[in-house]
Amino acid sequence: MPLTLDTYRLLGRSGLRVSPLALGTATFGTEWGWGAERDDARKLFDHYVERGGNFIDTASTYTEGSSERLLGEFTRASRESLVLATKFSTLRRPGDPNSGGNHRKTLFGSVETSLRQLNTEYIDLLYLHLWDFTTPVEEILRGLDDLVRQGKVLYVAISNTPAWQVSRMQAIADLRGWSPLVALQIEYNLIERTGERDLIPMAREMGLGVVPWSPLAGGVLTGKYSRADLTATPDTAPDDGTRRNLTLAGGALTERSLAIVDVVKEVATELDRTPAQVGLAWTLRNPGVTAPVIGARTLAQLDDNLGALEVDLTPAQLARLDEASAFEPGHPHDLYTRESTVALTRGDMRIEARR
Repeated sequence: MPLTLDTYRLLGRSGLRVSPLALGTATFGTEWGWGAERDDARKLFDHYVERGGNFIDTASTYTEGSSERLLGEFTRASRESLVLATKFSTLRRPGDPNSGGNHRKTLFGSVETSLRQLNTEYIDLLYLHLWDFTTPVEEILRGLDDLVRQGKVLYVAISNTPAWQVSRMQAIADLRGWSPLVALQIEYNLIERTGERDLIPMAREMGLGVVPWSPLAGGVLTGKYSRADLTATPDTAPDDGTRRNLTLAGGALTERSLAIVDVVKEVATELDRTPAQVGLAWTLRNPGVTAPVIGARTLAQLDDNLGALEVDLTPAQLARLDEASAFEPGHPHDLYTRESTVALTRGDMRIEARR
């Protein structure tokens, strides 16, 4: 059944309603060498909201703060009807080690910065952006809970963190009566599916809504790259105002990923859709996913992404996409795909004792 931006979904175990596609705003501003100028960013924002979208994703340091500042301007007339999500952790002042990380000082400093830049009195959803492998989890959780009690943050969430740490934190929050995590951001798409090993099952078990970032693998799943790009480097690839160099440097362009794109293109042709729409639709149809984060520089790109809401993949097409993008589950997951293990756990296999 086709979706719309106002086909709202509950975020994790909260009562918060969000659109099935979140608008990512790392493209708002040109400080990173690519992105949308103010007027173009305003058009993107207005178009998304006019279509019924309410879930906006940013971070305190996106485009050196321009993303939040522009949103602070754009959301003045519709603030109460929007779910603004931002993040803390990344370094805000080069040379100052306490302006980044997960500890209480950077947490409170980053939130105050976001409140000023967003021109708002509260943040709907605050993510821990990047795990620092240093700060005690109790310090993080207590700091987040304090912000909720102060009314500066309504819900808390986490991103890019090992599954065992997230589940541990959720258990501690529950036991101590602190604000629980309601969402998990991870990289997840047809090319990067390893979140299916532990992160997505953990999120479903612990009550976190999964909000994938880079659902189009940095643009690779749009089909705009070819095998000729495999030999290009960040230094030799042309700078055409896109994220090409970032995608190349991130290693998303491989023979395997382009083979997956070939199948995506085949399915797109069958459905008279674009590869981007098929890639997003595959992610949207995962029952463990709440809302992929889409990013665009132009209205044409945004409209193309929103078209994924109308794509209805057949079981056969889903199976082909799954097969093309299959990955090794690893131990112990692969152990439980063996018939012998299944039989052992069900108690219907006789075992002969060793002599």
